[in-house]
Amino acid sequence: MSLLIPSAHAQAAAAPAPGGELFQIFFLVGLFVLFYFIAIRPQRKRQKEHQALVAGLSKGDEVVTSSGILGKVTALDDHYMVLNVANNVDLKFQRVHVHAVLPKGTLKSIG
Repeated sequence: MSLLIPSAHAQAAAAPAPGGELFQIFFLVGLFVLFYFIAIRPQRKRQKEHQALVAGLSKGDEVVTSSGILGKVTALDDHYMVLNVANNVDLKFQRVHVHAVLPKGTLKSIG
């Protein structure tokens, strides 16, 4: 049976290179810094921009929600807004679900 598979011979383990622990620490720190600049920092920037957008909403703004509904803001509360989406059709949404504020007259040009 051992004709096709050579026998494994134990070898003496080589001593690990000195300073390997320090390299691992620097590698992990570098990985975290890279992750911060690629993922965390841009996400925080987008979050601050969205909070400014939501805080700047006013009555009469034309908006699109995250679900794609277009409407005109008719009433605002601390956490909610009422959108007029058609004649005599008002819907109540949370303010955080505003995706974008549209330029004035967009609803008339679409509709």
